[in-house]
Amino acid sequence: MSQSPTLEPQAIRQARNENAKLRDRDFAGQFGITEGQLVAAFVGEGVTCITSDIDQVFPRLAALGEVRALTRNASCVIKKFGVYDDSPPGNHASMFLTDAIALRLFPRHFQFAFAVERSSDAGIRRSIQFFDAAGDAVHKVHLRDASDLTAWQALVTDLALPDQDDKLDVATRTPPETAKADPKKADELRRQWAKMTDTHQFRQLTSKLKMNRLGAYRIAGEPLARALAPTSVDDMLHALQDQGIEVMIFVGNMGCIEIHTGPIKNLRSMGPWQNILDPGFDLHLRLDHIAEVWAINKPTQRGAAISVEAFDADGTIILQVFGRRTEAKDHPPAWNDLVAGLPALDGSVVADLSATPTASEAAE
Repeated sequence: MSQSPTLEPQAIRQARNENAKLRDRDFAGQFGITEGQLVAAFVGEGVTCITSDIDQVFPRLAALGEVRALTRNASCVIKKFGVYDDSPPGNHASMFLTDAIALRLFPRHFQFAFAVERSSDAGIRRSIQFFDAAGDAVHKVHLRDASDLTAWQALVTDLALPDQDDKLDVATRTPPETAKADPKKADELRRQWAKMTDTHQFRQLTSKLKMNRLGAYRIAGEPLARALAPTSVDDMLHALQDQGIEVMIFVGNMGCIEIHTGPIKNLRSMGPWQNILDPGFDLHLRLDHIAEVWAINKPTQRGAAISVEAFDADGTIILQVFGRRTEAKDHPPAWNDLVAGLPALDGSVVADLSATPTASEAAE
């Protein structure tokens, strides 16, 4: 079912001008529209509708030079600075892997795209913004001072759609998927889990048993899954900063997962937000959104892959953190020791296993 904006584009533009200091996402929530509908309202006023086909857009991004790649969910924002690869993506889960920017793209969720030019105190800011069918942001590419404006203009001209409509009809937002598991299959889950040789097999396993990630964690038990205190994520970040351990941090949504690989150097708390502000890498995490945390052990041919995974109150994954892996080893000892020392959850997690899932998981 499609939904038109609750406000006409002209009303959206007027309200936006009167609330210029609000961030786009906050403005959209306050006025009952989606972020995609907000951006679309300015088509013809610095915004151009372009194709959302990633096979056409992403091969053009390398020519822009240095940019900022941004991916977010409701609780976490990741930003990486660098240059996109110019290799063409595939059809299902496309991979972009460079020294600076690493992405997994799920093309079917890229439904709308816009090239955006906005005036600011620092000059004109340019970005390419992708949205899903519900009008929620999937991925954004922000130009930097060093970006190539000639390549930008060529991209906008070549990929502009014939229909430049400032009114965006969006689909009804898919509700979050709650934990799903069958306690009667717990023994089978543990047996199959222990036989894994690659972390990617986990999704196949849970699908076969008609479970999902969080549901499986709740019934697997140690040493496969250990419930941690919600505060353990902040403890982990401080320990990583202090010890200089290199990790892989996965943050994403249904359409895109962005990955940071390396150390954490500069933490800065601001209200409920914990922020990593490092050269080439920013992360902003709402600690107060973390409702459930798990330390997970997934067997691989290179040893155990240990992760810390945080979920919000709806059961949506916020982020995953692994020790940095090498071709020879999947279990950095210092990372494993850090995870083993994180505080466990006091009491047991009471799972609601009766819910039927309504959306597939996008994260690995």
